[in-house]
Amino acid sequence: MELIPTEIEGLLIVEPRVFGDERGFFLESWNRRTFAQLGLDLDFVQDNHSRSARGVLRGLHYQQPNPQGKLVRVVAGRAWDVAVDLRAGSPTYGRWAGVELSAENKRMFWVPPGFAHGFVSLEDGTDFLYKCTASYDPANEHSLMWNDPAVGIEWPLEGIEPQLSAKDKVGKPLHEVEAFV
Repeated sequence: MELIPTEIEGLLIVEPRVFGDERGFFLESWNRRTFAQLGLDLDFVQDNHSRSARGVLRGLHYQQPNPQGKLVRVVAGRAWDVAVDLRAGSPTYGRWAGVELSAENKRMFWVPPGFAHGFVSLEDGTDFLYKCTASYDPANEHSLMWNDPAVGIEWPLEGIEPQLSAKDKVGKPLHEVEAFV
């Protein structure tokens, strides 16, 4: 397994070892010991699975208090996954990093606590899996505006009209977000 740093400290692309032959493939998506040896000693408490049609944009979500770290991957279809740094005092506060996750590339993305997270589905039937370090807490869930010009995320939306939930349509701009301490 290889950890690939992004331009934002703490956000990591995880490249699993894939063993394949004419029968298919095998990969280890989570192994506590392996991740700890790589410097990520994580305790996951909840797994989530979502399916999205092409153009569904989910996010940018964060919990405060009770922030979640998320190890995310796509097992069917393709998604553009994004995290925005909301950590107070971070030299990259308000900056974003993104990665394409797909069933084909089998990559994962580690989004530590202190980030807003979201994705857009690039294909119908995109299945997205999340391992979370804290339980979902709807009373403390918030949304950062997905298209805030102050953040400037470059969503790959050519020919796609994003479909948003009601709560994501009213996400807050970055200047109204309370930073993580």
